[in-house]
Amino acid sequence: MLSPITFSLFSDPTARIVILGCGVLGACAGALGCFAILRRRALVSDAVAHAALPGVCVSYLIFGERNLPALILGAFVFGLLAAGSIALVQRYSRIKDDAATALAIGGFFGLGIVLSRIIQNSPTGNRAGLDGFIFGKAASLVWSDVVSISILAICILGTLALFFKEFSAVCFDRGFCASLGWSVLLYELLLVVLVTACAVVALPATGAVLIVALLIIPGITARFWTDSLLRMVLLGGLIGFSSAVLGTIVSATVPPPGSDGRGGWPTGPMITLVASALFFLSLFFSPRRGVVADWIRTRRMRKLLAKQLPEVL
Repeated sequence: MLSPITFSLFSDPTARIVILGCGVLGACAGALGCFAILRRRALVSDAVAHAALPGVCVSYLIFGERNLPALILGAFVFGLLAAGSIALVQRYSRIKDDAATALAIGGFFGLGIVLSRIIQNSPTGNRAGLDGFIFGKAASLVWSDVVSISILAICILGTLALFFKEFSAVCFDRGFCASLGWSVLLYELLLVVLVTACAVVALPATGAVLIVALLIIPGITARFWTDSLLRMVLLGGLIGFSSAVLGTIVSATVPPPGSDGRGGWPTGPMITLVASALFFLSLFFSPRRGVVADWIRTRRMRKLLAKQLPEVL
């Protein structure tokens, strides 16, 4: 956590690194999450994120040290294994999608907890620092992490832009894509790979538990404000970026009760709370799909029907 209560965006280099890294990550996850939502793959991203933990542990057991590239590679491999296991269970059994996803989440995350306990009980376990991959430690980001996040974000957003038409068609009409000769499976696999990559690179910042919030909440929030897929993706990226930046600033500037100005809130959970607050604001006050707007339209319709059909009402 960023400790100084007198937070200055321009004078604190650590704060600038954390804000930039989380902001880029939030924008990328928010835009990508729109496709995961429309393709009904929201929980798959959760399974991939939880499966990253055993991948991190296995990499540490193999290399014997906290080698970040190796840990990220292990998390990526196990994320793909989780997505593949969900697809296999759905393909060769009668288990429903949600049950298969829950099975992968519980199984892989349980394996990760067991492996992390084994590492902690080893002589060098205290130096592993693997707990940060569960809940995230955004304040520990360094400039090299920001560079890695930015490069991956550019690759993911570039892929979304390059295959925007194909991803859109796969999300809304798989039969039409097949009739055009497109490989629906190929594009779905590509989308899973992008989600896995985004979830893995977010581990140091948000952790395995909270990355699903950045992938899903901005997208469903953006859906309240538009019917256009392009605008939804752009708005989802903006909401993800805003949630990450605002959450980081709040975690750095608002001291917890009884802290006497020392310490701060955990960054990852605060980002999630800000994103959730934006969602509930949209849920109630969106001009087209919000609860308040729907209540107003219903009242107006009832009054109109009461005038036109008094004998019915």
